[in-house]
Amino acid sequence: MREPSDAPYHLSTQWQFDAPLDAVWHAIADADTWQAWWKGVDSVPLDPGDACGLGARRRYTCRSVLPLRLTFVACVTRVVPLQRIEGRVEGELEGVGCCRLRHANGVTTVRYDWRVRATRRWMTWLAPLARPLLRWNHDQLMRTGGIGLARHLNAHNDAGMERPT
Repeated sequence: MREPSDAPYHLSTQWQFDAPLDAVWHAIADADTWQAWWKGVDSVPLDPGDACGLGARRRYTCRSVLPLRLTFVACVTRVVPLQRIEGRVEGELEGVGCCRLRHANGVTTVRYDWRVRATRRWMTWLAPLARPLLRWNHDQLMRTGGIGLARHLNAHNDAGMERPT
């Protein structure tokens, strides 16, 4: 019998917008507004953290194309205004994530990198088979977020997906 997989998912997403860095930063940093532009992501604030958002905690429920919902609590562990937000997640996903922003030639690039593992038993047992499908589902959720943020910002975007090697 095959042992369950505890290997993490390495997930990367890159969005590009023809929008000012500060507008993109404020939209991403203000998780209270995500539900207005990011279909499939619901959140409940648990702790606001400090004035920059450090220590903020939220419970997220994410759903995409598959009939699957994942719920986790995210805690902001580092904030570098206009550049980076880092955090850790616990619940049905466990691990760490980082959102980096940069601006060049009129384009703001947002890159999300996650290193998480699923904690649901069926997901760990079936990971060798389910991993490509779960990764695809994640990519669809992130693509929806990029498109929604572009609409929110009234900006053109390239909600492209990247995968690390």
